[in-house]
Parts: sequence; C-alpha cells; structure tokens
Amino acid sequence: MEIKDFEKALARLEMIVAELEKGELALEQALQLYEEGIKISRFCSSKLDEAERRVQILQKNEQGGLTEQPFQLSPEEAKE
Repeated sequence: MEIKDFEKALARLEMIVAELEKGELALEQALQLYEEGIKISRFCSSKLDEAERRVQILQKNEQGGLTEQPFQLSPEEAKE
C-alpha cells in the first residue's frame, strides 16, 4: 500500500488498531497488519514533523520588516 494522504493514512491506522484489538486474527494476519501499521505510523509521524517545521508565524522586527519565527503554543494551549 502506497501512502500519500495523511488523513487517509490515519483512518487506515485506526482501522488496523481496531482489528488488532479485537484479537480475532490469525497470527500471520496480525503480524501483517502490525507491519502495515508501523509503516503508516512512521509516515504520519514524518508528515506531522514536516508540518511542524512549516508552521511559522511572521512577526515584524524592529526595522518594520517581517521575520519568521517558529510557532509556539501559549502555556495554556500546551496544557490541552
């Protein structure tokens, strides 16, 4: 399965977890789903890391120009 879309990958990962949690699969099937889930998890993690790097806030510097600064949550938002 080639993974290209974060939302579809996340939905597939949720389906895999649900199937594995049922505990009704044969060992070989469970292992195959687990391996697929690991690949999808790595893809999703990579996409989230990429998004985090891209999320930046433009702020005016002292000279009136715009500078890029990494996005940071406020202490209240970080608790959520």
